[in-house]
Amino acid sequence: MSTAPRFTELRAGGAGDLQTVARLMADSFDPEYGEAWTGGQCLGMLALPGAWLTLAVHDGAVSGFSLSRVIAGDGELLLIAVHPDVRGRGVGAALLRGVIAEARERSAERLHLEVRDGNPATALYRAHGFAQVGRRRDYYRGTSGRARDALTFALPL
Repeated sequence: MSTAPRFTELRAGGAGDLQTVARLMADSFDPEYGEAWTGGQCLGMLALPGAWLTLAVHDGAVSGFSLSRVIAGDGELLLIAVHPDVRGRGVGAALLRGVIAEARERSAERLHLEVRDGNPATALYRAHGFAQVGRRRDYYRGTSGRARDALTFALPL
């Protein structure tokens, strides 16, 4: 039996997918830093012009998502998550490529994101051409009291 990664399909998501998104955030985000958004926060963002939700279906199951927006020529990757069981199989890269393509289609001139320092996803962002443009000292406060910087990245489109 082959263990090779299978194709990851991207599809548009909506308000009806927010329970799936909530489960993915619970499974994927480090609870130490409280990075998961509430359903209300996600729904509120989706209601704004220029926002979109993308779901990644890998091996027949929703395995990841991204939440993004474009406003006034600037794109922003707000949230991205890949279930830990399928990390390293191209799901995150497929989502990121989809966000970049959609931001370009929506006439964004740049795409921005923010990530906690130490998050392994920074390697994925750098591999897709993002460059670090800023740092917010001690931005993330963990439940243990540990603080981590926020790193801001940008990609010219």
